[in-house]
Amino acid sequence: MGLVTLLGCTAPQAEQPTEALREPPATSGPAPAPAPAPTPGPAPTPGPAPPRSFSLVATGDVLLHPPLWEQARRDGRGSALDLSPVLAGVRPLVAAADLAICHLETPLAPAGGPYRGYPQFAVPPEIVPALVQTGSDACTTASNHTFDQGAAGIDRTLRALDEAGLAHAGTARSAQEAERVRLLTVATTGGPVRVALLSYTSGSHGIAAPGGQAWRGRLLDETQVLRDAAAARRQGAEVTVVALHWGEEHVQEPTAEQQALAPRLLASPHVDLLIGHHARVVQPVEQIAGKWVAYGLGNLVAAHATPGAALREGLLASFRFSEQPDGRFLVDEAGYAPLLMTDTPPLRVLDVARSARAAGTDASAQRLDRAWARTTRVVESRGGGLAPLSAAP
Repeated sequence: MGLVTLLGCTAPQAEQPTEALREPPATSGPAPAPAPAPTPGPAPTPGPAPPRSFSLVATGDVLLHPPLWEQARRDGRGSALDLSPVLAGVRPLVAAADLAICHLETPLAPAGGPYRGYPQFAVPPEIVPALVQTGSDACTTASNHTFDQGAAGIDRTLRALDEAGLAHAGTARSAQEAERVRLLTVATTGGPVRVALLSYTSGSHGIAAPGGQAWRGRLLDETQVLRDAAAARRQGAEVTVVALHWGEEHVQEPTAEQQALAPRLLASPHVDLLIGHHARVVQPVEQIAGKWVAYGLGNLVAAHATPGAALREGLLASFRFSEQPDGRFLVDEAGYAPLLMTDTPPLRVLDVARSARAAGTDASAQRLDRAWARTTRVVESRGGGLAPLSAAP
């Protein structure tokens, strides 16, 4: 029994005789007439339900390289791999959201391996429980590494996500699953909100679809995206989030194609938010006609052999969707948090602002300052009133 339950109990009272057990007093006249029963008043009219509102956070690529599973082995003390300490630094931000979306870029290896890094990944399945423990609710899976381990890799990855209770979109085990819209139900104080999650990739790293089954990975095609978003709305989606694996690697400025496609997709009444991956570095976040696009969230977790400080920096983007009088949902609050992946053991993903204020952090103050300065400059370069979730360290 918990403390709250104990405090809610009432102390027992000594028994007292009730009026029903006493002898009635003697009377000499007629009994008095009973009092009339009170007339019931009208039942209270329930007030209108409060407008529905929910918070959504999205993070960058989950891209495991050999140093990360070596770190997981150290954190698991040799008997098992444990990737949750690597991600623990972002858990407060991720777990606080009503809907948290990650991007699992690579297929999973069988339990125990063998594991492979670049160029054809097969990563430890222990990343899935680590994502759950961090607070993720759903993962997008369409990427240029979707076909790295063939059909078996896709099937194995989606089965692991299902078993862990993580929703997913972007890859499929059957043609029927590929055509199915992924609808998520988000609980709010005013009632549930139905959110559609769509995921596409601009390429497959030169690897052909296994068995010619192109439906196994959703390729980025403007007409297809708009068709899927319209289908999601017909099936009850009130908000549709589209994840795009696009852009040019290691380049913080969106490509001409990204800048041309984003406004065309957001012009659709069926598309409410675009979140981007693949560039490996942080790209701007921009508001277009009242809707938002995060062109590139960088990496959430990675350990590239390629040198470059920007490759260690990532972004958590946050959006609050609120119901309007006409029933539509619009983002009325948007923010972000700069992240940093340490490059020496212990490998950890850091919330830059929080780490800069903490004692004994895993990165130097100068490195955190550089990550903050570069990320805020890039993210806010398109204006729009976006602000960090925490004040500058």
